[in-house]
Amino acid sequence: MTQLPAPLELAGWTHVYSGKVRDLYVPEGRTRDDSPVLLVVASNRVSAFDHVLDPEIPGKGALLTGLSNWWFDRIEMPNHLVPAGTEGVPAVPAEVADRAVVGRRLEMHPIECVVRGALTGSGYAEYARTGAVCGIELPEGIADGDLLAEPIYTPAYKAPLGEHDENITFERSVELVGAEAATALRDASLTIFTAARELAAERGVILADTKFEFGIDPVTGELVLADEVLTSDSSRYWDGEVYAAGGPGRLASFDKQIVRDWLAANWDKQGVPPVLPAEIVERTRERYQELLDRLTA
Repeated sequence: MTQLPAPLELAGWTHVYSGKVRDLYVPEGRTRDDSPVLLVVASNRVSAFDHVLDPEIPGKGALLTGLSNWWFDRIEMPNHLVPAGTEGVPAVPAEVADRAVVGRRLEMHPIECVVRGALTGSGYAEYARTGAVCGIELPEGIADGDLLAEPIYTPAYKAPLGEHDENITFERSVELVGAEAATALRDASLTIFTAARELAAERGVILADTKFEFGIDPVTGELVLADEVLTSDSSRYWDGEVYAAGGPGRLASFDKQIVRDWLAANWDKQGVPPVLPAEIVERTRERYQELLDRLTA
């Protein structure tokens, strides 16, 4: 897919932005700068290696929205969701009701709040080079995928559009947002992650790592959990039983890794990526569905 599809026309709402995966709308008569709320529509698009791919994953938007909302209901801190029926806020259109939410407008912190309960991916690569992750020194001998004794907070700076996010130290986050805000972000992230990891473990699933985003309500001044939360797109989950058994498949995650692996084996990352085979699309959809079923059953 070389360009994004035309956005849906939704009654009561005006389209203002489309990212790789989500589309944003404001109430008719408002602009992105003055609207107190946003309609966030999760598409079925799937991206990898900075490309939006063809075809879409059927039902992906609804699966991720359902999982995110399930977690929001269980996290004990204010979140960005605006209740249905709020005065002056148009209803979520029926055609996107299962994959859209209305969120209040926030002053977003420029920090991705990453928490790692295991070491893998870019975190493990940094540890292998330096013995630390985001300035946190770790014991020697940690292998790829090992669980950490305690989760660690490894923030990233959300770079401007078109640039790559940058892993940073906690001290750098203090420079960016101030000591009080940086501490609040770290403490909230670790608290939420710890509770979520315990709940997932009860269902036989390991929450390996995740990222949170927070903003400040311009009216109340409170810290608010925003964006999506603990979904397959923002988190790495492993099957607890498979992980315990060991072997090469123990780190298979409940997300689009199937897509990444297929592309890595079938594309040199030059030009337009190939169309995903139907089997890869279906296996990816099933993986998203399996996580939702496991956690919410």
